[in-house]
Amino acid sequence: MIDLTIEDDVATVVLNAPAKLNSLDEQALRDLGRAYDEADAAGVRALVLRGEGRAFCAGRDISAVDPRDDDVSGYLDGLVTPLLQRMSRFPAPTFAVAHGACLGVGLGLLIATDVVYVAESAKVGSPFAALGATLDSGGHALFVERLGAHKTLDLIYTGRLMSGTEAVTSGLFSRVLPDDEVLRTTTDAAVIAARGATAAFLASKQLVARIRDERLALWDSIEIENAAQAALCDTDDYREGFAAFQEKRKPEFRGR
Repeated sequence: MIDLTIEDDVATVVLNAPAKLNSLDEQALRDLGRAYDEADAAGVRALVLRGEGRAFCAGRDISAVDPRDDDVSGYLDGLVTPLLQRMSRFPAPTFAVAHGACLGVGLGLLIATDVVYVAESAKVGSPFAALGATLDSGGHALFVERLGAHKTLDLIYTGRLMSGTEAVTSGLFSRVLPDDEVLRTTTDAAVIAARGATAAFLASKQLVARIRDERLALWDSIEIENAAQAALCDTDDYREGFAAFQEKRKPEFRGR
């Protein structure tokens, strides 16, 4: 089950199947995509993704999958990858709370999120050695970029899972926090972002994605930065930010 609530311009999307560690079948993936569509249509200015119960998401729900006729391409190419792309392009800052198992598709959901705060209890890695399968949902790209080839293959070959602390100190995600603080801290960060200059945040989000995906060189990225800054001059929030600075007061951004 996927739950969506919206309050004060912040959408909260909850993976709510704790009995199965929020593992996702085909219908759950479709429902998750619809939740993002609804949040987008509502014009929210930030989004929080979290899992109910002991885990964020243990990956694909394979409890009823027969490997003899499993449509892997339909699941990954037809459902998972389009969902991750949709999540990564969400037109507002996105945050995720990672706790317990964050594996397979669950890891992919985190990769597709802008900012990930990680509980100390989190478990991140590649459990697929025991299934005769391979890491998916963007895990190879994330691990090789942040950990290097040797550590990536060590995790894959052995199935060892990193703790939340190791995942953050290795550069995978944003911040590690005690389990009883991670949800509140993530929600607070989303609320702050929702009160910020949304267009400026999106300019940075898009540039970061291009640097990652296109491997932009320094001067190419500076050229794009300059163009983005010039475009922001026409926004109400840009003018408000300058006015607030000059008047020595706190800015009141409207997200436009």
